[in-house]
Amino acid sequence: MRNLEVELKNETGLHARPASLFIRESSKYTSDIVVIKDDTEYNGKSIMGILSMGATQGDNLTIRIEGDDENEAYEGLKNLFENDLK
Repeated sequence: MRNLEVELKNETGLHARPASLFIRESSKYTSDIVVIKDDTEYNGKSIMGILSMGATQGDNLTIRIEGDDENEAYEGLKNLFENDLK
């Protein structure tokens, strides 16, 4: 299991386009991906789950990745956040 700690730096947070980019990236992997915000867990492969989180600029998230390709998923998601979800 790998945990990725991120702070949302983009202006829109995880809404609409950034959320769809996150889902597209997380869906590439077979590993289970869970996003944790304020002690609540959200399915990292569900657009409705990610949008319902209401994550905005400055929020801190933990992304828990567990499975056969967790290292690849970790690097892919880390790269996505390092590029401000672009």
